[in-house]
Amino acid sequence: MRYIGVDTPETVRPNSPVECYGEEASRANTQLVEGETVYLEKDISERDRFDRLLRYVYIVQDGEPLFVNRWLVEQGYAQVSTFPPDIKHEQEYLAAQRAARGEDRGLWGACPVSLR
Repeated sequence: MRYIGVDTPETVRPNSPVECYGEEASRANTQLVEGETVYLEKDISERDRFDRLLRYVYIVQDGEPLFVNRWLVEQGYAQVSTFPPDIKHEQEYLAAQRAARGEDRGLWGACPVSLR
């Protein structure tokens, strides 16, 4: 499955090193969703060109829905990467990324500019 609209640093690409902040992003996502009931929302497309299921991911935290895709961007674990027609949350992603970048959160403070 692929989280719609976000791109985290690579950790498992064959014949490639782990990208800057990849291990932290992977660990944060796992800690957030592992063992939780996740709720999936479709945008327009069912699957991407690699046949991965495309979905927005939500969990319930403290009795409130938490939008995992956006949270990863807000915390600096992911960058915005949208592909039309699946752009329902693009503007909120971009706002979250501007804030994370402006505060050097996550990869924005940890990685050299050339690696972001």
